[in-house]
Amino acid sequence: MTIQVRQATEADAPGAICTLCRSITELCVSDHQNDPTEVEGWLGNKTVEAWHKWIKRDDAIVLVAERNRKVIGIGMATLSGDILLNYVHPGARFGGVSKAILATLEEVLRSWGVQSCRLESTITARSFYESCGFRPEGDDTLMLSKSL
Repeated sequence: MTIQVRQATEADAPGAICTLCRSITELCVSDHQNDPTEVEGWLGNKTVEAWHKWIKRDDAIVLVAERNRKVIGIGMATLSGDILLNYVHPGARFGGVSKAILATLEEVLRSWGVQSCRLESTITARSFYESCGFRPEGDDTLMLSKSL
């Protein structure tokens, strides 16, 4: 079962929002500790309306990863090199989805002439990003960056 990473469309909204919300609620427990207020803070902008705004931004790219025509991952990066999203459906975890999204985002950023990228990791994903070459920025161990 091959993973396909492509530019997101409006039609991806339902599957993408479901994937984002499930990833946050089920996989990021180390970060939000199942605190309802924290979880709501994370989920507050994960809506169809927000999705439509994200994919229309001129200064960013939004990607989806699919397997069997189902959205199983979402990624987003800006022209300035900020990686804003990299989330995977819980059922697709540890299947190479995040790595495929990240590689595609990095490829797009390089094509835009971006020389380094940065992101704010979750506690859950920090070791993943470090294994992909990201390093902490100063004392903030969740702000990570990488030269492209």
